[in-house]
Amino acid sequence: MLIRFKKSYEKIAMGLLSFMPTEKELKKLRCTIKEYETNENWQLYLWREDDDMLGIIGTVKQEDGVVQIQHICVTPSHRHAGIGSKMVQELRAMMPGVTVCGNEYTTSFCQKCGDTVQNM
Repeated sequence: MLIRFKKSYEKIAMGLLSFMPTEKELKKLRCTIKEYETNENWQLYLWREDDDMLGIIGTVKQEDGVVQIQHICVTPSHRHAGIGSKMVQELRAMMPGVTVCGNEYTTSFCQKCGDTVQNM
């Protein structure tokens, strides 16, 4: 299930985000986490199964009715198990009436999940 990021999950979130190609550098990763903590248009969710955090999905509100997925990662040992698809589906279910799309890094994955909305 998707749970909203909170400060106590910061190290877990940084570890999961570090799997994104754009978040390899520690300084950049810290800036990204800070943006999620301070910018009300940026939202970060973690995927929890039992007591384990297995994935992360980050969004940014582009305009009214449009949310863009800018980060999506699953722990390497749990990839190819449908967790990424579940995260996208649950995110869309949480936001009825909102168009959920990907960015240049996440669009192809979103399309694989059945999301027909293209890159913005």
